[in-house]
Amino acid sequence: MLPPLIAPIVKLTEVSKLYERGDDRICGLDRVTLEVTAGAFCAFVGPSGCGKSTLLNLIAGLDLPTSGDIQLNGQSTAHYNADDWTRVRRQCIGIVFQAFHLVPGLTVEENVAFPLLLRGDERRRVAERVSEVLALVRMNHRARHRPSELSGGEQQRVAVARAIVHQPRIVLADEPTGNLDSQHGGEIISLLRTLARDFHLTVLLVTHSAAAAEAADYIWAMKDGRLLTRTERSAASC
Repeated sequence: MLPPLIAPIVKLTEVSKLYERGDDRICGLDRVTLEVTAGAFCAFVGPSGCGKSTLLNLIAGLDLPTSGDIQLNGQSTAHYNADDWTRVRRQCIGIVFQAFHLVPGLTVEENVAFPLLLRGDERRRVAERVSEVLALVRMNHRARHRPSELSGGEQQRVAVARAIVHQPRIVLADEPTGNLDSQHGGEIISLLRTLARDFHLTVLLVTHSAAAAEAADYIWAMKDGRLLTRTERSAASC
């Protein structure tokens, strides 16, 4: 008997994104078709302007495709409005940015709690969950500090904690090591690897770093808005 097919948690079908600048039309993404199964760690590599960040922004609903279809967990997003995308991000997508994007006036624990408070979670449960994820990223000893008191690597650990505090199924990491030295960058990639392996989170990583990409199950090379080649790093499916 054949094993049951595993439905992709992220599926793109002929997705394109065009930008208009004056009379020019610039292709950010060109007919990309992609399937990613739950728990996979996929890296997307290529030169600046090749479409890597555009790809993540479309999956996150931070931008909308010009054509094609994006499905998340088997559900087409074609008719999602802004409120729908906000709900999806609060429930099942976590995002890690290169520039951390922590709120300067809030403490570490307040930054991490923010997504849960926005969706109205009960404060006692919020405190418990924040403590859990800060322990996971080894930052609970910095809970009362503010971002300005942290190193770049520590800030990015807090950003990862904030991205996973609401227990998303998908984590999108856009150049998360870009502002870090090699040691701290390696620690962040190791943390993302742990999330995929131990917590079955699907991680999509955009990176210029060959060393960072090597941690992924699959590496996709991109150029001129297209997916070119896929290199398999393990037995996982993507």
